Formats: sequence, C-alpha cells, structure tokens
Amino acid sequence: MAIIKNVSRAVSQVLQSSGCGCGISIVPVRCIGVSPRQVASDAGFHSVTFAETHHPRVLITGGLGQLGVGLAKLLRKRFGKNNVILSDIRKPADNVFYSGPFIYADILDYKNLREIVVNNRITWMFHYSALLSAVGEANVPLARAVNITGLHNVLDIAAEHNLRLFVPSTIGAFGPTSPRNPTPDLCIQRPRTIYGVSKVHAELMGEYYHYRYGLDFRCLRYPGIISADSQPGGGTTDYAVQIFHDAIKTGKFQCNLKPDTRLPMMYIDDCLKATLEVMEAPAEALSMRTYNISAMSFTPEELAQEVQKHIPELEVTYNVDKVRQAIADSWPMNFDDRNARRDWGWKHDYDLPELVTTMFSFLGSDSRIAQAN
Repeated sequence: MAIIKNVSRAVSQVLQSSGCGCGISIVPVRCIGVSPRQVASDAGFHSVTFAETHHPRVLITGGLGQLGVGLAKLLRKRFGKNNVILSDIRKPADNVFYSGPFIYADILDYKNLREIVVNNRITWMFHYSALLSAVGEANVPLARAVNITGLHNVLDIAAEHNLRLFVPSTIGAFGPTSPRNPTPDLCIQRPRTIYGVSKVHAELMGEYYHYRYGLDFRCLRYPGIISADSQPGGGTTDYAVQIFHDAIKTGKFQCNLKPDTRLPMMYIDDCLKATLEVMEAPAEALSMRTYNISAMSFTPEELAQEVQKHIPELEVTYNVDKVRQAIADSWPMNFDDRNARRDWGWKHDYDLPELVTTMFSFLGSDSRIAQAN
C-alpha cells in the first residue's frame, strides 16, 4: 500500500507541474468508471447546460454520412471550429479533413469511444452511425451490430460522462399498423425492417436512460432528407436525391418506387436547423424525448413534375423495387409534428418548389456536380 501511495503522489506532482501540457507526453491512466447499470435508481446525472459551458464540446459519430458533414459545418459556425469533432471509420475527403477536427471512432469499440469522450472533454454527442433501411435489409447481422450494439455503447458512455445525447430516429420507426396519414408522435410502432426496429429500440432505450439515470437524451424522427452535398446512401427515400443528379447528367430518371407513393420529406437545411434547435431547447420545454418533425409530403410523380418545370425534357420511368416499395408502403404518408412546433417552436423554411429550386441552384455547375459525386 505504501508503494501505491508513493506512486500516486508522484503522478499527482507531475500532473500539477505541467501547466500548459506543451511538449509533455503522459501515458493516460484510465480509471474504471461506474457503469450506469450499477448506479442506484435515484442517482442524478445532469448534462452541463449551454449557459454553463458557453460552448459545448461536440462529437459527431458516423459523421461522413448524409448529415454529419453539414451538421459539423453548422455547429462549427455556431460554437467554433475546434469545439466540434467529426468522426467515422472511413477516410474523409480532403475538404472535410481540413475543414475542422476529424478523428477515427468505431462505435463498436467501447474502450476507444470512451477514451475519445474523456480526452476531448465532450459534452454533446450526435450519434449518426447507422445502416439505413435498404442496406440494413441486405446485411441484418451488421445492421444489428452497428444500430443496436453501437447504440448501447453510446448510451452507457453518455450516461457515465453526463453528455447531452442526440440520436436521430426516422419514419422507418413506424410500421403497417401505425396510423399513416397523419402519423402522431405516440402510436403503435411495429416496423418491419431491422433499421426501423433498431430505431424504435433507440427511442425506448434513450427514454429509459433519461428516466432511470437522468441522461439528457433528445431524439427527432426525421422524414426523408434531401441534400445536394452527398450521393444517395441506400435509403428508401433516396430516389428524391437521385432524380436531381440524373436530371442534370443524363436527362433520364428511373424511379424505384411507384409514382403515387407519398412520403414525408425535408430539405437538409431544415433538418439541421431542427436538430440544433432541439438540442438548445431548455429541458423544461420538452414534454417528450422523441419528436416527429416534418416540412412537406409528396409523391415521386409530384416531385418529377416540379423538376420538369426546370428541365422540361426530363424523361421519367418507373421500375419498382419490391423491397423498397414494401418498406415505403409501411411508412407514414404525413407526419404530425404539432408537439415540436408547440414545445420548442419548430418551423420549416422549405416547401417543394423552394426545395427543387435550391437543389438545382446548388447542382447547377459542373464543379458542384463533380463535388457531389
């Protein structure tokens, strides 16, 4: 015991003497923390508020997907470049790598993820790592590991280190027995995809951790998200992104859903705005932990007609993918997002005409198209 005390005293003196930490390399000593599952039910976890820290320290997992890069750009503008860390298991493009802090983070590696949170003093985490609907159906074991096991790692780390945690959900969290037009925040949820099942699991686990451990968990059910910054990533609603690229490049578009398939949609700027707004909302303003958000609802035929106002020569055909169509037929046609509009003032900016005009404005030059590709 005397030896241990002497070692501890020596380490303490070294730590206290390194005022700025410059040029000093100290091997980190990791203390085993208390798992939230071992904490008494009345233990209090409270995220540090925005006012207390001035700026949160943010980690975005799965950051090279459709939403992560745009979210990092928005948050860096708001909180400062070095306060927002983008992470993924893939190599980023040069423009992403040099735009701000980037780090390798595998959500299935609990030890590494926990070390990242501790070493970077993370206070907010946006957990975007997931396999989407159609891709998940093609590889259920991988989707189960990433979407569920990875979530458990994130929840435990967030609770242990008092983070404010955002996990996106989806229209895919509903199923064929859910009300479809409109779909309220609270109703029957029996999805038939591993993606949808994992998102219902995330909603319920996040709510459980909030009431059991005081975790500041926040969640939005996203509709189909349309963005010019990235190529389609295997989602059922990705036809609404592909049509713009095909219209400009070839003048021909083949849709894999039926022309009358109505689904809720949103332009990415509205999505990112809603995400930041719900994270900044006072905890007392939130009457629930998971909210629907919506902006518009349209069919492939309606979208094609709006696109043809800009490119009249666009040829549209339909070659229905049975898997994607079955998924779409089990999803909401319209989202009821009145609770979000009431509780924290959600209001969208883009309807269908503004969406189409903005997409063509963004993709209207060869350089923009090349960047998107």
